[in-house]
Amino acid sequence: MKVLEGIRVLDLGRYIAGPFCAALLGDYGADVIRVDRVGGSEDRFIVPVSDEGEGALFLQVNRNKRSISLEIDTPEGNEILHALVRQSDVVIANMPPRTLVKLGLDYETLKNIKPDIILTASSAFGSAPAVRDRVGFDGVGQAISGAVHVTGLPDRPTKMMVPVIDFGTALSCALGTMMALYERRSSGVGQEVGASLLQTSLTFASGTLIEEAVLRLNRKATHNRAPQYAPSDIFRAKDGWIITQVIGPAMFKRWARLVGKPELVDDERFQGDLQRGEHGEYLSSVMNEWCGQFTRSEALARLEEARIPAGAVNSPREVLRDPAILASEPFHPSEYPGVEERVPLVKSPVSLSRTPPEITRRPPRPGEHTAEILAAIGYSHDQIAQLRERGIV
Repeated sequence: MKVLEGIRVLDLGRYIAGPFCAALLGDYGADVIRVDRVGGSEDRFIVPVSDEGEGALFLQVNRNKRSISLEIDTPEGNEILHALVRQSDVVIANMPPRTLVKLGLDYETLKNIKPDIILTASSAFGSAPAVRDRVGFDGVGQAISGAVHVTGLPDRPTKMMVPVIDFGTALSCALGTMMALYERRSSGVGQEVGASLLQTSLTFASGTLIEEAVLRLNRKATHNRAPQYAPSDIFRAKDGWIITQVIGPAMFKRWARLVGKPELVDDERFQGDLQRGEHGEYLSSVMNEWCGQFTRSEALARLEEARIPAGAVNSPREVLRDPAILASEPFHPSEYPGVEERVPLVKSPVSLSRTPPEITRRPPRPGEHTAEILAAIGYSHDQIAQLRERGIV
């Protein structure tokens, strides 16, 4: 039996934070119903990879789901939505609170429909009145947290091009949902699970923020070089780039021996991580000179032998071919209509030894399961046909 077998999730999420939370619950056995707009919701078609325009991230965050196409802002659509809520344990909707109220998806409305319902509602800035209706995406979270300021160059702030804040928020939402389900077993009532891109981004940047609050250093960006320890940077080998991170005295001693400069261990400039960070430019130059003698694989083999964390700076193409990555079996190849290649869905980041997560359904086409979902809540074949004719489903 799977962990969440018997739990039904109604997913009205969009983009990443909501949908990926729902996908994670589906990985552990929940029955997840995605509510799409008729013709497909807007987040379906970003970074298209299929003949019909389905996007790469959509495929990743919508596995293990069924799809109903439904115009929920119509009276008939809202009635169907309420019927689905009555049969659900969790509703997921990452929208501003004002939008939730408008659509009847706020917690007060939902608990009147089903008292033990759990609403997982993430937003950009949280629920405080002063900021709750502001909108934002992943990059906004990265920028306002201070993370972008200390990334890149002092005169050219740089953000991550992968949506780390969105995915982090989704993981927090999945954790919160599981805790709410666990608590419901004893209380018998539901509650609202909240999360925000802002809180996730501040959590990720917390070390930098605490350091500034206590030490008032006003750090500037140092490109790829860490300012708090060294050598920690990206270095050029003969045939590409690698990253190395040296932290702590034992590792620094091994590194110094590796690069042929054991005398650095007793140098007064390098007696602690912070001192090494302050002289990181010099230590990076030493490491660059050492790396320039080798290919990536040669340098990485020597670093691994010295037990120093290091890795290749892979392109996406190289990631998909990297023997070490493939050996960890991180992908679930999935067929999808309109895509010639099998889609390498990334498996759940959390494993369980006895009840492991599993991807059993490919991402759904828009409205692919509308008829079976409506039939399960009592709609006849003729009623479903009439709803289709009127564009409700």
